Amino acid sequence: MSLMSGIWLRMRRSALDLSGDTRGLAAVEFAMVVPLMLVLFFGTVEFSSGVAVDRKVTLMARTLSDLTSQNVSVTDAQLTNIFNASTGIMTPYSAAPLNSTITELYVDPTTKIARVQWSKGAVPRGTGSTVAIPSALQVGDTYLIYSEVSYKYVPAIGYVMAKAGINLTDFTYTRPRQSLCVMYNTTVCTKS
Repeated sequence: MSLMSGIWLRMRRSALDLSGDTRGLAAVEFAMVVPLMLVLFFGTVEFSSGVAVDRKVTLMARTLSDLTSQNVSVTDAQLTNIFNASTGIMTPYSAAPLNSTITELYVDPTTKIARVQWSKGAVPRGTGSTVAIPSALQVGDTYLIYSEVSYKYVPAIGYVMAKAGINLTDFTYTRPRQSLCVMYNTTVCTKS
């Protein structure tokens, strides 16, 4: 019996010593907390970058329509300059996954349907095709400058989670400011 009670006594002392020993506690806590903190940190960085790119896409859409609407007429060279100026908004992010289009719409006075007068950019719309516009902009016999921007954002760190990327898009409408419409090249404003 004394052998059993000796073993029992040693086990009891070892358990008491183990419960009082806190030398490795900080290392265990560190090993458990660091991965969680790293995920939170890099997640916050990626989310912030995504929000910044989304804001830049919105600013670019507004800039495209705003710069175009300030002209009485535009040429291919002017449109190239407008696209280049608005693409600069995306700095410091890459402009490679960017698609932008400028379109002039005419709102029919009887049907209130918006039809394309001209369109230039990455994905131009066909002349005469229709575009759905908000009811507040359905004012007959008027023109609208319609800009569309899309950007494929691929997170740098979260690449594993979003390999295909996230499509960020925005569009805006602006009325011509200097004239009834913005003529493209030498054409006059026609009503389709």
